[in-house]
Amino acid sequence: MIVSGDALKSLAQEAALMPQEEMLEVGKKNKKLYIGIPKETSFMENRVALAPEAVGLLTAHGHTVVIETKAGTGANFTDSDYSEAGARIAYDTEEVFKADLIFKVAPPTNSEIEMMQMKQTLFSALQLAVQPKNTLKKLMEKKVTAIAWDYVKDNSGIFPVIRSMGEIAGNTAILTAGRYLSEDTGRGMMLGGVAGIAPAEVVIIGAGTVAEFAARAALGLGAIVKVFDNSTYKLRRLQNSLGQRIYTSVITPKVLAKALRRADVAIGSLRAQAGRTPMVVTEAMVQNMKEGSVIIDVSIDQGGCFETSRVTSHEDPIYKEFGIVHYCVPNIASSVPRTASFALSNIFAPLIIDIGEGGGMEKIIYDNPGFRHGVYMYRGALTSSYLGETFGLPYQDLNLLMAAR
Repeated sequence: MIVSGDALKSLAQEAALMPQEEMLEVGKKNKKLYIGIPKETSFMENRVALAPEAVGLLTAHGHTVVIETKAGTGANFTDSDYSEAGARIAYDTEEVFKADLIFKVAPPTNSEIEMMQMKQTLFSALQLAVQPKNTLKKLMEKKVTAIAWDYVKDNSGIFPVIRSMGEIAGNTAILTAGRYLSEDTGRGMMLGGVAGIAPAEVVIIGAGTVAEFAARAALGLGAIVKVFDNSTYKLRRLQNSLGQRIYTSVITPKVLAKALRRADVAIGSLRAQAGRTPMVVTEAMVQNMKEGSVIIDVSIDQGGCFETSRVTSHEDPIYKEFGIVHYCVPNIASSVPRTASFALSNIFAPLIIDIGEGGGMEKIIYDNPGFRHGVYMYRGALTSSYLGETFGLPYQDLNLLMAAR
C-alpha cells in the first residue's frame, strides 16, 4: 500500500495532537558522605580542614563526620566544639582513615597512606615542590582518587583556595613586616609615617593576590608602595583593583635594585605556574639594602625569589643576612590558623554539600570541569601530566577515563 505525501503529513499532525506522555527530569540521588578529618602532623601545619561551624552544616545535611581528637587545637577549636556540632570524636587515628572521604590540609605522610583504605578518596593540598615519588606510588597502589584542593577551580575559573590563602598571606606579610621593622631586630620605625616624618617604603615583587592584599594593607597603614611584575596586564589589574595609582614597573635588574636600596620592606610574592619561583633578587641587591630593613619571602614554599632566602619556621622565623632581616616561613597562612581554617571551611563546606546532592564524588568529577581540574589521581591512575613527566610515572587523560566509566 502506497501512502501519499499529504496523507503522511495528515497522520503526523494527528499524532502531534494526541496526548503525549509527560517527560519529567530525573532527580539527582542524594548521597550521604562519610568524612574523616585527621589531626595534621606536618611540620608547622596548624590549620584544620573544617571548622566546627562547617561540620555542623554538614551533619545537618545528613553527612557523617569523624574527626581525630585535638585536630583543631592548633586553630583553637576544642573537641567539645566539634562534638556539639555533630561530629564523632575519634581517639584512634586509624578510625578516621576508615571514612570514605579523607579531608586534610597538608598532603598525606607515608604512615597516613598506610592507614588509608583501598579505593578511598583523598582531598588535600598537592604541594608539588615537596611531593615525593614514593607518596604517589603508594596512593596508586591503593587505587586512591586524589583531589588537590589548591587546583580546584570555581565557576569563574578562579582557584578559590589559592585566592583565599593569598589574601591571608598578603595581609599577614605586612603585619609581620611591621612587627620586625619596629622591633630592635629592624630599623625601629613604623610602616606608616606621622606628621613631619616620611613613611616607610614597601617594595612588592609580584602582582597577584598576595601582592594586592599586601599593597592594600601597606597603603592602609600609610606606607609608600612600589610593585614589580613582568606582566603589564597584572600590574594594570592591580591598580584597577586598588582604585588608585601607585608606582608599578616591569622587573628589570637596574630599576629593581634602585627601588630595593630605598626600601624599608621587601615582599616576595611571585608564583610559578610549575616548578621553582624565578630568583629575581640577587645577593648583591640584598647587600645594598638599608641595614635593618625587612624581607618577607612569601614565595619560599616554591624556592623563594631572593637569592639570600632559606626556609625558616614559625618557632624560629627570622635570621639576618648582610644586616637585613629575613622572614622565610613557608605556609605563612598557618601563622593565623583560626582565620585560615574558617577561610578553608567557607570553600569546602558548600563543595561537600554539592558533592552529596550531586550524587557523589564520581558524579561531580564527571559533571564539573572546575572540580575535575583538581583531580591528579583517579582510582589509582595518575592523571596529572606534570607529575607523570616530573617523576617518570605513567599517566592517563582523566577525560578519557571518565568517558569510559
